[in-house]
Amino acid sequence: MTRPLFIFEMANNHMGDTAHGVAIIKAMREACAGFPFDFAFKLQYRDLDSFIHPSFQGRDDIKYVKRFEETRLSPAQFQTLLDAMRDCGFRTVCTPFDENSVDLIGAQGIEVIKIASCSLTDWPLLEKIAQAGKPVIASTAGASTEEVDNVVSFFLHRSIALTLMHCVAEYPTPDESLHIARIDALRQRYPEVRIGFSTHENPEITEPVMLALAKGATVFEKHVGLPTERYALNAYSAKPEQVRRWLQAAQRGLAMCGSEAWPEATPAERDSLASLRRGVFLTRPVAAGEIVDNAAVCFAFPPVPGQITANQWSKYSRFTALSALAEGSPLLLAQVATFNEREHVLAAVTAVRQLLQLGNIVVPGKSDLEISHHYGIERFGEFGLTMITVVNREYCKKLIVMLPGQTHPEQHHTKKEETFVILHGSMQIWLDGKEQEARRGDVITVQRGVRHKFHSRDGVVFEEISSTHHADDSFYSDPAINANAHRKTLLTHWL
Repeated sequence: MTRPLFIFEMANNHMGDTAHGVAIIKAMREACAGFPFDFAFKLQYRDLDSFIHPSFQGRDDIKYVKRFEETRLSPAQFQTLLDAMRDCGFRTVCTPFDENSVDLIGAQGIEVIKIASCSLTDWPLLEKIAQAGKPVIASTAGASTEEVDNVVSFFLHRSIALTLMHCVAEYPTPDESLHIARIDALRQRYPEVRIGFSTHENPEITEPVMLALAKGATVFEKHVGLPTERYALNAYSAKPEQVRRWLQAAQRGLAMCGSEAWPEATPAERDSLASLRRGVFLTRPVAAGEIVDNAAVCFAFPPVPGQITANQWSKYSRFTALSALAEGSPLLLAQVATFNEREHVLAAVTAVRQLLQLGNIVVPGKSDLEISHHYGIERFGEFGLTMITVVNREYCKKLIVMLPGQTHPEQHHTKKEETFVILHGSMQIWLDGKEQEARRGDVITVQRGVRHKFHSRDGVVFEEISSTHHADDSFYSDPAINANAHRKTLLTHWL
């Protein structure tokens, strides 16, 4: 799993003072010590001589012109900050606001380019950034889905690794404007890119990073600074102690989220749940070697240690008594041989589906499926077939599937007459002991009382059209089959 990446945004909080910028970097290194995350530091580059139009340069009445010019650093001074970041183990990120700044990013070997929300659709700048060939992180504040679609397409078609940041351009951002659920929307709409959260909320608030982690964000960006007697911080930049609380909240949130894999129950969970389940109790004596079925048990609370519970009792589980068991006693797992049919049933259903697909057989969506395993599901590959009931009124229609190598033992009916139409494959059929080959398109009628048996070498699907089917109207020549009350498995939801 990719470790979360936390990016500390210095912006202009270096205040045009290189020593102060280095102090911020070192303070944040201490703040993030010990956390199991990846960390990066971010600068902002503007080539002020060309970025600010000559007619506006030197204007103190325009907030950002004044701010940018007062905090100007030279490339050499920025290099000093980058050296400090690398010495402290941070990855380097930078936001360019003009083409010349992209060139400086390349010259200084900065690893990742960040696109500010205001520049998301600055296409001349994006063209220059794409030429740099570096990974890109792009903030999406105020952008429409169409604009983000275009930016994602632009970078992915150029094979550039892209991260999209959910971002709100209100400084600081009130709770009602955070819209953290947009992380869901970004993940669903752009599954091929990494999704993050660029935060501008009050730095005292730590819940948003936990929520963003729960929504699946893996990159986080926060403005940081270091207040001194000379330099104050704005309302959305975090001090080192606030950053540490932010990271603690993220670590706690990550632990709460856990793994995306389906979790196994903990021992404490298993013990707690088991103590509240109903146990299986015998309602009559059971002989050694007897299959314990529904007629011999009831389900009641409380269970005792080692007892089979109602949660373990299903049509796919077969319990055979290893010794004589007394009426009223709890049925213990150690007292029975357990056989679970589920894997065999799933394998049979998969094979039936494949044969139906191969034969282009259309099956109505709500048809019930009956797996006949005359000598047990363990021998289904040798003896058995699968019946799909389409309709059973005064008239009856079934689809019958026999897998390669299967034999259906000899039987007869006293109430119904059957006609078989071979839809796919072939089989041998014996009528009162007389064998004949049946292939696709053949029609065979079996009258009442006629003993019939089937075998298919390569698999067959045939249609059975008959009068009403009665559950008590199948008489097998082998009495062991008639005595087997567990020779059928019925499925309703199998398609």
